[in-house]
Amino acid sequence: MPNRPTRQRPLLAVTMGDAAGIGPEVIVKALASPVVWRACRPIVIGSVPVLQQETRRLSSSLTVTPLQEDHGWGPVIRRGRIPVFDPLKTPLGRVRAGQPAKGPGTASVEFIKTAVQWAETGCVSGMVTAPINKESLHLAGYPFPGHTELLAALTGTKQVGMMLLGGPLKILFVTTHLALRDVPDTLTTPRVFQAIRLAHRAMKDHFRIPKPRIGVAALNPHAGEHGLFGLEEQDCIAPAVRLARRARIQASVPLPADTLFGAAVRGAYDVVVAMYHDQGLIPLKTVAFGRCVNLTVGLPIIRTSVDHGTAYDIVGKGKADPQSLVEAIKLASRLSATRGRVRNIS
Repeated sequence: MPNRPTRQRPLLAVTMGDAAGIGPEVIVKALASPVVWRACRPIVIGSVPVLQQETRRLSSSLTVTPLQEDHGWGPVIRRGRIPVFDPLKTPLGRVRAGQPAKGPGTASVEFIKTAVQWAETGCVSGMVTAPINKESLHLAGYPFPGHTELLAALTGTKQVGMMLLGGPLKILFVTTHLALRDVPDTLTTPRVFQAIRLAHRAMKDHFRIPKPRIGVAALNPHAGEHGLFGLEEQDCIAPAVRLARRARIQASVPLPADTLFGAAVRGAYDVVVAMYHDQGLIPLKTVAFGRCVNLTVGLPIIRTSVDHGTAYDIVGKGKADPQSLVEAIKLASRLSATRGRVRNIS
């Protein structure tokens, strides 16, 4: 087991994600980067055979080093290797690249469970996740729409939020993977207030901003124009802002998204609360495509992730860009700097 670190780079668990997706490829490519090793000491939680196959396919110079629970890990967690802990009792069988299936879905959850356990018990400073596939997750019997909800269940956390960061923008979402036609009916004052409060807490706890300035996006054009273009601003968003201000949170009135994000880019706000998925992701990926990071706020552990999915259409083509994973690892390392020492995994 790794020795108790003293002034060392943080130990981070990196989960492999869906074996049929680009997770293995971006992990191999990311761990070849000296940037990653300057930031942390990564341990991949995943399938040893899958990662060995991926290193061969990519002609990588890295060596996959299986880790066992019964010996010290310190000497093998070093640049030039991919240290891998495989928690699967039965090795993952043949995987059809680019196809959702029960096996990869089950395996991806086992990887996540192990990382959560290590993070909760202080064995690692945080976890970084490669993408999973929702259909594979469901085929494996896990009815979660994604990582965020699964992590909330595993940690017993009632209030969590998805924050995406890239370039000058930090955005927390009130709703995420939801049909656009369902968004208005899903917005409620408590839900918007919860998102504002989570954004406030994340800025203070993770980024050490004592008085965060929170920009709150309206749902409708022109912020509803006093009800001419919709009532959501009056009925639920503005009341949520009033609750936030009573809690001494610096939240703006509902602002038209077409001007709010430009103001945030120029530094007027520390974080933006977006009402739905594309409202926040379009400006974010416009200014920081390929360099965005997903941060789950509200959890008792540090968890970052890539900003993309399993990309089944490019699996095996060598086209996957590892930069988002590199950025996710760097962010997890920075956020863990104030978390203190970690315990031995034993």
